[in-house]
Amino acid sequence: MPKFRLTVNGREREVEAAGDTPLLWVLRDHLALTGTKYGCGVGLCGSCTVLVDGEAERSCSVTVAQVAGKKILTVEGLGGEHPVQRAFVAEDVPQCGYCQSGQVMQAVALLARHPRPTPAQVAAAMGDILCRCGTYDRIARAIARAAQEVRHGR
Repeated sequence: MPKFRLTVNGREREVEAAGDTPLLWVLRDHLALTGTKYGCGVGLCGSCTVLVDGEAERSCSVTVAQVAGKKILTVEGLGGEHPVQRAFVAEDVPQCGYCQSGQVMQAVALLARHPRPTPAQVAAAMGDILCRCGTYDRIARAIARAAQEVRHGR
């Protein structure tokens, strides 16, 4: 079985897996990082979103071979105190919480690209991550709150 070197949440990791193994399963099964959720398995729902070299990626649709040598950030790597995470709590976004890690990671990527996102940019970036509970308005408010916090360096 081949070995792959990954940088996950700032830490060098080596995993032994078939090259076509989805990153999602490497994170969950090999590295015990279970914050990234399995939703649909075909990259449509967004629950499995992580950042790969700063870009939001669906970890169920990218293989370990494709991300070898790249920097991967999961929700665990945010440490629970990222402005987006705090804003999600302040705006009462979490309901069932299943999509939350994907929503948070997508929002982190959005704010990295657009520190002052317009409502249209928020809708475009977040619109394809499914929320069973329908908290889309709260998510948009949380992103606006987090953007303000990021701009003010909190």
